[in-house]
Amino acid sequence: MNQSMLTTVRGQLIVSCQALDDEPLHSDFIMSRMALAALQGGAAGIRANSVADVKAIRATIPLPVIGIIKRDYPASDVYITATLKEVRELMAVAPEMIAMDATFHQRPGELQLAALVQHIRKEFPSLLLMADIATLEEAQNAQALGFDCIGTTLHGYTQETQGSKLWHDDFAFLRQVLAQCTTPVIAEGNVDTPEMAARCLALGAHAVVVGGAITRPQQITQRFTDAIRSLRS
Repeated sequence: MNQSMLTTVRGQLIVSCQALDDEPLHSDFIMSRMALAALQGGAAGIRANSVADVKAIRATIPLPVIGIIKRDYPASDVYITATLKEVRELMAVAPEMIAMDATFHQRPGELQLAALVQHIRKEFPSLLLMADIATLEEAQNAQALGFDCIGTTLHGYTQETQGSKLWHDDFAFLRQVLAQCTTPVIAEGNVDTPEMAARCLALGAHAVVVGGAITRPQQITQRFTDAIRSLRS
């Protein structure tokens, strides 16, 4: 198994460069420039959504990429690289790593998570796989299935964890996962400040992913305007 990307990003920042269809920066060109800005700022890797964005980013910068495809399926709330179809689409542009929803939620398609991982390992043996999880039990399951790394990406975004933030109680959830899992853990999800990112790494995270706080200007602007409005209330 090629572990070079995990070595590259160890102790470093990965920047998530994503803009969905309804967002003002939705464009593979713009995301490639975001990735270039991240490179110039010292990022060690990029996380990107869609074949078009991964392709544009890989053509622009030399950093390793975590590829995903967000796609809605009926009767399933799993939408991050949910099926083998998305994996095969991404492998046309060959990101070093692919992340997928590794929660216990009902998946679309014929393959459930364990069978999906097994199939990917057989078809793409050199591909690194990242498990996006929301709970400790899902992290432990991902480790048992042989994922190369575990991301706290979905903590706070699932029904079971709604209302929780990764940073609550001095990153208590991250500390639990680190204590229970020997697989590299990548901190991701509501890491909003440089101090939070540094704290994740100090606690033992293998790397940290930051997205909206760097690459979604509408969210950054709203944080400022919310703070200003609070002064008037």
